[in-house]
Amino acid sequence: MALFGSNKKTTKSSKKIRPTVIRTQNVAKELISIAKSNEVSVNTIDFNILESQTYTRVNNGDKEADWEEVAEENLSEIEDKGSFLDKNFQIKQMYEIEIFSKTDNDPYSDFNLAVGANATKCKVYLNIKEGSKVSFSPRFEEDLLILINKSKVRANILINIFDEMLSDVISKIVAHVRVEESAVYNKSETHLIAKAYEPTPTTNDALILHYDKKDTVDEKGKIDYANRGFIQSVHKDELLIEYIKIKEGKPGRNCRGEFMEPKEPIEENTPTFTTDDTIKIIDSDKSIEYRAVENGYIALDGNLYTIKSEIDIGEISFKSTGSISAGIDSDVNISVKETDSVKDAVGTGMVVEVSEIDIDGNVGSNAKVTAHKATIGGQTHKTAIITADNLNINVHKGKAYGKEIHISRLEHGEVDGEMVEISQAIGGHIRAKEIQIEVCGSYVNATASRLIEIKKLQGSENVFTIDPLLKKSAQEGLNENQSKITELDNAVENIKKEILKYKKLVKDNQATFNDVKKRLIHYKKNGVKMPASFVKQYKQFQKVQEHLVTIKKEFEIKNDQLNLLTTKTASFQDNIFDSRIINRDRWVGFNEIIFKLVDPPLELSFKPEEGSADKIFSIVEVDDGEYKIKAVKE
Repeated sequence: MALFGSNKKTTKSSKKIRPTVIRTQNVAKELISIAKSNEVSVNTIDFNILESQTYTRVNNGDKEADWEEVAEENLSEIEDKGSFLDKNFQIKQMYEIEIFSKTDNDPYSDFNLAVGANATKCKVYLNIKEGSKVSFSPRFEEDLLILINKSKVRANILINIFDEMLSDVISKIVAHVRVEESAVYNKSETHLIAKAYEPTPTTNDALILHYDKKDTVDEKGKIDYANRGFIQSVHKDELLIEYIKIKEGKPGRNCRGEFMEPKEPIEENTPTFTTDDTIKIIDSDKSIEYRAVENGYIALDGNLYTIKSEIDIGEISFKSTGSISAGIDSDVNISVKETDSVKDAVGTGMVVEVSEIDIDGNVGSNAKVTAHKATIGGQTHKTAIITADNLNINVHKGKAYGKEIHISRLEHGEVDGEMVEISQAIGGHIRAKEIQIEVCGSYVNATASRLIEIKKLQGSENVFTIDPLLKKSAQEGLNENQSKITELDNAVENIKKEILKYKKLVKDNQATFNDVKKRLIHYKKNGVKMPASFVKQYKQFQKVQEHLVTIKKEFEIKNDQLNLLTTKTASFQDNIFDSRIINRDRWVGFNEIIFKLVDPPLELSFKPEEGSADKIFSIVEVDDGEYKIKAVKE
């Protein structure tokens, strides 16, 4: 909001000017002229409005009509929207003012008012600044109107027009000052004091490519130059393109009386492209929307926009495509054709996120591939990360995460899934619900929660582990369960002690209680007033008995909860006795079998002898609370 003027306290000049009466349409200009001619600062002079006159006329095209004065009492009659929005209608005001030097005894020197307006000058506001001070006087209401009108005419704002709300604003301010007597404004106040006819702006046409405005910034808010938007993934019903139609503006008139004619709309972005049935068109009065009918990525084939789901590319690299982050639910399927063994089909540091991806070649260092389904025909670098529900890798050296994972050759890589099948393992770490290895070499660390099966064992220094808490969620669940058990165990023990304490209290005072009870019954029967001490004793003992009943119930509830959680702890290893480690071949070299129990927390180890024909191993309870790893029948 622009502020036009205020009656701030200013430093007075010692030079005084002769009071001068002037008739003008531009008060601000005359004040500057008088100050300059008298060589004083404009801040040292003031003025009074002696008279104001309003004139109107309606021109006939280029032919100007004569101005006609409108009496003040008839001003409300010209406030007709039809007249004000007629571009041939004109209005102006002339003011007769008296200009004079400011004095030191201004009662409103600390009452800091300012009149401001919005950009179009169609709304005018009165601002009372923070820290303003003013005292009430019989003339305050009249003086306030004078102060406001002076600020308005100084800003070329018409007075007594468009300001029907001004009287209410003045009444509100006067009422506040009258109550306070000496009012101090601890915070600024703003009031609407005039409102004319706001024009409706013209709207030029525009073509907005929403699909091309997706962020390419990283988690730290910096521009990710590797993600250049090689493909733009879209989802069903997503707004892709929007054409904003032209809209002619409507004229207005501001509080200065100026007619505000809208500009002619410019039309220069009319769509010239076409679409197919993968994009629906919604045509309305204001715009044309182009929305996706299905998931995929948007493509421009010549002049035709379409949604596709499959794309074949030679390689994914910083130089050629940059990272591709379409999203795993985008229905975008990519086939990467580079097969050269000395090159990377997915280059260094590239991030790929699609629904399905088929990579014929290698995945480079620090690359990340995420999909529902992924196939890698080459090998993965030791720093590459592959994540997919359904995952097939030829040679794996990096990290792989998924549900169903098949690896032709594991070379010291990491695998974490649910069902893992490996044709040949030469070192590496495997974690899964079930693990099957066709040919197991050396230095393989395999951990499963249910089954590990080796078809052919050719190496040693392998560790095969059954751990019911393999998954992080299971371990967290157990830890939370154990924490609750400890808390409940302490609570049950404390309640048990309290029960014993109150039982003893009841037992030790039972005879006294019975005696008091008999006496009270006797008193009541004979209409004798019961002694207050007896009544107090009786009620105290009753409270002890009631509390004992309450804590017994609480003990039962807590104890049931404890038993339930203890049972739940046991459930974390329910299937461990059905879990198996199977070697269909003879044992070669040094290998270790480990079974981990939850309750009791034990880790049992067994090292099969070289050449042993024992194939299937399980954990067996040989005695109450005593467990061993033994060879069992299938």
